[in-house]
Amino acid sequence: MKHSSLSRALKWLVLICGTSVCWYTLLPGRAGAQQPPLAQAEQLFLEKISTTLTAKCQICHGEDGAAALDLRSRDSLLKGGQRGAALVPGNAERSPLYLALLGRDGFKQMPPGKPLPHDVIAAFKQWIEAGAPWIEPGTDAAAPVAEAKWAYAEDDVWAFTPVKRYAVPAITNTQRIQTPVDAFILQRLNAKAIQPAPQAGRVTLIRRATFDLHGLPPTPEEVAAFLRDPLPTAEAFERVVERLLASPRYGERWGRHWLDVVRYADTAGGSNDYERPNAWRYRDYVVRSFNEDKPYDRFILEQIAGDELDPNNAENLVATGFLRMGPWEHTSMSVEAVTRQEWLDDVTHSTVTAFAGLTMGCAKCHDHKFDPISAKDYYSVQAVFATTYFEERPAEFLQTENVSRAGAHRAQWQPRLERVEQKYDELALALGKKPRRKGAAQATNTALVEVPPQTELKRTDPKQIENLELERAYLKRSEMLNLALKRFAPLAFSVASTAQNNAVEETFILAGGNLNARGERVMPGVLSAPGIVPRRLNLKVAPAEAPELPRTAERRRLGLARWIASRDNPLTSRVIVNRVWQYHFGKGLVETSNNFGKLGKRPTHPELLDWLAVKFVENGWSIKKLHRLLMSSAAYQRASQYPEAEKNRAEHAGKADPENRLLARFAPHRIEAEVLRDSLLMVSGELNWEMGGPGGFPEINADLVAQPRLIMGTVAPAYEASLAKADRNRRTIYTFQQRSLINPLVEVFNGANPNESCEFRRTSTIAPQVFSLFNSRFSADISLAFAKRLETMTGDRAQQVELAFQLAFQRTPTPREKQQSLEHLAAMTALHLARNPAPFATRMPAIAVVNSEFSGETFRFTEDQDWSRYEYNLHPSQVSAETRALAEVCLALVNANEFVYVY
Repeated sequence: MKHSSLSRALKWLVLICGTSVCWYTLLPGRAGAQQPPLAQAEQLFLEKISTTLTAKCQICHGEDGAAALDLRSRDSLLKGGQRGAALVPGNAERSPLYLALLGRDGFKQMPPGKPLPHDVIAAFKQWIEAGAPWIEPGTDAAAPVAEAKWAYAEDDVWAFTPVKRYAVPAITNTQRIQTPVDAFILQRLNAKAIQPAPQAGRVTLIRRATFDLHGLPPTPEEVAAFLRDPLPTAEAFERVVERLLASPRYGERWGRHWLDVVRYADTAGGSNDYERPNAWRYRDYVVRSFNEDKPYDRFILEQIAGDELDPNNAENLVATGFLRMGPWEHTSMSVEAVTRQEWLDDVTHSTVTAFAGLTMGCAKCHDHKFDPISAKDYYSVQAVFATTYFEERPAEFLQTENVSRAGAHRAQWQPRLERVEQKYDELALALGKKPRRKGAAQATNTALVEVPPQTELKRTDPKQIENLELERAYLKRSEMLNLALKRFAPLAFSVASTAQNNAVEETFILAGGNLNARGERVMPGVLSAPGIVPRRLNLKVAPAEAPELPRTAERRRLGLARWIASRDNPLTSRVIVNRVWQYHFGKGLVETSNNFGKLGKRPTHPELLDWLAVKFVENGWSIKKLHRLLMSSAAYQRASQYPEAEKNRAEHAGKADPENRLLARFAPHRIEAEVLRDSLLMVSGELNWEMGGPGGFPEINADLVAQPRLIMGTVAPAYEASLAKADRNRRTIYTFQQRSLINPLVEVFNGANPNESCEFRRTSTIAPQVFSLFNSRFSADISLAFAKRLETMTGDRAQQVELAFQLAFQRTPTPREKQQSLEHLAAMTALHLARNPAPFATRMPAIAVVNSEFSGETFRFTEDQDWSRYEYNLHPSQVSAETRALAEVCLALVNANEFVYVY
């Protein structure tokens, strides 16, 4: 690919993803190439020159170095050493510094031992040719947004300006206005002479609202009640919304949205992907907070600094699990300072992204290229977390928390741990090592007992012991065995005063993000832009002033949280209002919900966004009140298509606003992966409505289960579905979320990546989705259960078809659909009468195949699994041919667009 086409592709990638790619502007033909040479050189200095000199050169050519040449400043480079000036600005070929990097013209190659990469040497050449500009620590790279060097257009920094209180537009056609939201929408539509679509029908509305607020389809009874309501549709619909908001299903649905943003998972990720005991308590806290309509400003305070609000409140401690949601791993091969810095970088970025809708990663190495966020801002925010450490802290279970599943989990996993420990002791004794259990029976030194299959992967006996110990450790970490300890670990946090003997960790600007390139020391602080931007743009408004945060260890996070949750912060209310709008309308008013900066999209209705932000704060930061406001609007209740009689209006709207950004109609969208799975379980009658507690393990593809998962040179325990069907069929939010093993149904239908903040679910249409929904074992089991449910409701085949349509589509079939379904049912019945189903087979332990990393040998082994108490799903051999035929009809219905799309 040529440079120009590669650059274009990368530009589109940046625009689509809404991320700040630091090296993007350096590619030929793009923004970096259009910058003045001096600006490019300054950028190179910040990114490569400074960090290279600090990390590779100044150990010898610095304050304590033996070499006469000092490379710590531009002046010392110009002064030079024994061979004169090391730098000739504007001429790299005459600069000894550059020639030494090449090892050319009589200069010994530097640094000694290993030459610098070619791209770094090329950067030095470009920097010198542009005049070798030098930015001292504490000036440009270390300063807040420099007002004297302002280079931001007002449209690029709109999100940092104070939220404005706009008046509701005066619209003459008030018949189309149900809430003030509609006035803002109609103002833009009228300007384009676009007539909005009419109100949707009642079945469409209740289906839309129920999926929005519950993530499930409405029941036939709920649909019938709405259709019977004698009130006008808009008023009757308000009753529907109130009922949905009052249900505990609401918190499950909207809690999932927040868990997407914060990257919730039950495991840590990385090469081991160990379980995080009791991570589910944070998940349940989020669900509980939405159901209680906890004010959003309080929600912020508890997650960032719950322990500093009240360290004796278990709810507050659980809430700080937010700070621990990202992937993180520390092993015996890790450098503690590095993994510590990785967490600090992660929590700095994720906190600002989740609550303020900004990308921070670019400022880790240098001033942000696109947004008014300096490196000093970045490390000032990071200093807030510098006194926060991982610590196991007791947090008693709340009365509202579900701990009833502890017994079932222990019953499934305790025997396995006991078998592992027994085999460990037998092998240890056979090898002359000390057993772990007291009273372990002695074994002869000649008879080597059978060991777990994992130990076959190594050819030496010491490695067998190591493998078995790792499996034991993995099982010991399991929440399933530790739930009875009544401890919440390690998701709660403490400040340094209690965790690190009152030591206050200092924070420095790291040039290039390099731990070995410390610059200016910084104090804990907040982003400076909300205070600087209004003054720089000469706005006649009071800017959001940055508070002074404590310099001692205590209550730094609380100070940051209060600044984020302030009504004067221009970012916070805009960001959460936009997120809620997005989940109702398919796209946010700002389409890039995690990026309100220059590379993000501009708001389609900026006045409406600010009006909603003001209203949201005035309404006590209530998410439920925001739902009522948005869902009561005519904009939300519009049909997704114009009637056939309004073809001309539809054509004009399509031409004037092809992407429907002005919301003349409701945008249809496919339901998310978890909603699809939950809906399948619900219509089949198999959904377990139990809330909270440790996650269950659903059935997943057999071929995926058979693939061994390697951890630290051995094999982790194989995935095991929960023994009880009710445990397997819980709502997807209550299933165990493992970063390295995502449920294939969730993954193939664009589920969230638990390693990255998911601002919205993208939708793709690919062939594996067909295989998953039409051909999988799960779909077959669901369809059979669906058919059995219909047969228990009525014995009449025509009525069974009608009920199937009502449960799947919330409507009765048309005469043609009913006739086609009955004909298909008759054909399938004849087919199944002539064909015997495969016989029922009990589950057997999985057989895994692994290649030894030392010998290359292939080993096949049977996993240590016990399925004697497994509760099986209904099997085709257990039902009649008529039931199997009805299951074929059910399978066709759940594969229809009408089942998987909301209109």
